[in-house]
This record gives sequence, structure tokens and C-alpha cells, in this order.
Amino acid sequence: MKKMIHSNRASLVTLVAALALAACGQEQAEAPEQSQQEAPAHKVAVAEMARQDIALNKSYPSLLRSDNEVTLVARVNGSLEERHFEPGQMVEKGDRLYTIEPDLYQATVNQREADLQSAQAQLSRAQRDAQRFEQLLSQNSVSRQQYDQALADQRVAQASVAQAEAVLTSANLDLGYSQVTAPVSGMIGLSQINVGNVVTSGTELATITPLDPLEVRFQLPQRDAFELRRQLSQGGDPSDIRARLSIPGVSGGTDSELEGHLDFLGSRVDSGTSTVQASATFENPEATVLPGQFVRVSIEGLKRFDVMAVPEIAVTQGLMGPQVLVLDDENKARAQTISLGEVAGPWQLIREGVEPGDRVIVGDPAGLSPGMAIDPQPFDGDAAAVVEDVEQQEAQEQAEAAQAMEAGAADGQPAEGEEGAQ
Repeated sequence: MKKMIHSNRASLVTLVAALALAACGQEQAEAPEQSQQEAPAHKVAVAEMARQDIALNKSYPSLLRSDNEVTLVARVNGSLEERHFEPGQMVEKGDRLYTIEPDLYQATVNQREADLQSAQAQLSRAQRDAQRFEQLLSQNSVSRQQYDQALADQRVAQASVAQAEAVLTSANLDLGYSQVTAPVSGMIGLSQINVGNVVTSGTELATITPLDPLEVRFQLPQRDAFELRRQLSQGGDPSDIRARLSIPGVSGGTDSELEGHLDFLGSRVDSGTSTVQASATFENPEATVLPGQFVRVSIEGLKRFDVMAVPEIAVTQGLMGPQVLVLDDENKARAQTISLGEVAGPWQLIREGVEPGDRVIVGDPAGLSPGMAIDPQPFDGDAAAVVEDVEQQEAQEQAEAAQAMEAGAADGQPAEGEEGAQ
């Protein structure tokens, strides 16, 4: 009987203990669920999607050139007597550069002037004869044939004067060509012919390269060209389309920049490259850059119209591709796969995946996951500030991690990664 009572007590104690353990386990299982439900919503900036116009800063490769570059060519034959410049110096339009035997051409001019005077004297005599024969004809003192001959002699004399004037003009031109002057302002290169050599018409002498302003021709993708033409056709001011020229520094030096403006946009698409030719002009008063350099031309003021965009930091990579986090009616995050367009500075253009009115998380997505409760914060529209804040936070976290590693190394303690490897 005692044995049976003892057995019943043991069974009762076992049952009580089991019930206690079950209750404890249930409390522990319910604790995380309660804590998850009681977790505060994550505060992050949220933007309501709407179509807008986004400014682009596009850059295009180009070879810097000076379209007004001139190669000096001799226009007359003769000995090169003088050179009036030093190679590499800046010359102004109209400056005298070479002298090619001017005395010879001055003598020719003098001779042609004498020929003209002789022709003019003959014309005066022929005119007097014609007038006299006209009076004699009225008196029947000469025949009609003699009068006609006098008129013909007058016309021949007039033609001789015109011919002498033309020859004199040609001689004066040759005399002017004997003094080679600069047709444009710019930097003159090395002389191709030394003083004392004989030159002929067509001999190349030197090259003048204008450096201020500089013109840069480059190719715009057809979509950029169409959007720019659309922008201008809708009342855009061409002066708002600014251009910036970036020249890589030498040996890691600071890049040089020039500011200019877009002054030409082509009207046809190149079928081979699907591009449209454009040109921009840049002031270069100090000859900071020279033709022949490879540069990048940035166009400021170009826009994409009526597009959807989010700060670039808001886009993450999911299993199905690029995605953003959107809010549902209960302010919970869910992943939305999107199709990406261009990057416009801090903005990422979106082709498909979101619609106007969707609420998209545009703040730092780190630590966020689908299903998480969100406390939406207003977005002021400054995408650059959002990206900058995230970059600063990441830089600060990296600096703190580096300091922690240095402190651990100083104390002789391995870092977390090293401890795990051991």
C-alpha cells in the first residue's frame, strides 16, 4: 500500500514538473513574438512617386581642336628675305610674318603704272580725234568711214586703259603677297622655310593655331540630341545649355576645366553611329589647353522630361533583379522589382515597376527587410543630400571599425574575423 502511494506521489511530482516545463516553454516561445509585435516602427524617408523633369549632367569624349587653324602658304615666287616672328609666339591678325622679295614686285607695279599712264594718254588722243572727226563729218569734210574708224580707235584705247588697270591691280596684289601677314590671331608654329631660300606659289611656310576661343566637336547620342532639341523647342533658352571641358591632369595632377556654351546641334543622325554632331565653344585666354588633347565635354542643362526617379541609394539588388522597397496600406515594407533607366547625378531613373502614387522608401535601406513596419518620414526632394548622408555614415562606420581593429591589435586581441578563422 505504501509502495502504491509512493508511486502515485512520484507520478504526481513528475506531472507537475512536466506542466511547469511546458508552461515555461510556452512563455519563452511567446516572448519573441510579443517582442516582435512590440518593436517600434523603423523611421525612414519615404517619397510618393510622381512624374518629374530631371536634369542630366552628361559627358562625351572628344578630341580638342581649333577649327580656325590656318596654314600659311606663299602666294608669289621669290627669295624669302625676312622672318618677323619667333616660333611659338602669339601673333595678332594682320601682323607681318614674312617678306618675299618686295623690291621685285614694287618694280613691276611701277612698270604697270607707267603702262596705264601711256594707255590713258592714247585714250585722250583718240577721244579728241573722234570729237574732231564728228565736227568734220557734220561739215562733209570727211567721209563716214573715216569717222567710224576714229570711233573704233577710241574704243580700242578705252579697252587698253581697262587692261592696263587690271594688270596694275594684279601687280599690286603680288606686291601685297610679298608681305605675308597673319590672317588670324593665334600661336604660330615652326617655320617650314629658312630665310634665304627661294619659295614658289603654294610653298607652305608655317601654321597659326588660334587658342582663344577653342571649338570642340563631339557626337551626341540620338536620344540626348532629341531630348535637347525638344527642350529648346518648348521654349528653353539656348544660353542655359552650358558646357564644361574637363582635361585630365598630367602625372596625377589636378584636372583642368574650361566653361563654355553649346553653339551648334546637328539636324541629322549619322546612320553608322546613331549620333548627332554638336559643337561647343570655350574661352581659353591663358592657353590652358591646346588642340590635339583628348577631353571630355559635359553638357549641363540637359533634361529628361516626365520621368519617374528615386535617389540612387534607394535601389538595391534582389533575387529578381533591381528593386526598391514600397509601403503597403499598413505601412509595411515590401520589395518591388523595377527596370532601371539612366543615372542622373544622385537620381536613378526608373522605366517600369512603380506607378505615380506609390510610396517608395528613399532613405538608407540598410537594415530594412520586407514585412518590417515603417514610420514614414517626409522626403524634401534633395536626393544629393540623402546620398551624401549615407556615404558619410558608411565612412564613419568604417573609421570606427578600423579604430576597433587597431585597438584590438594593440591589446593583443585578435579581431572578430581572425578569431573565427582560428
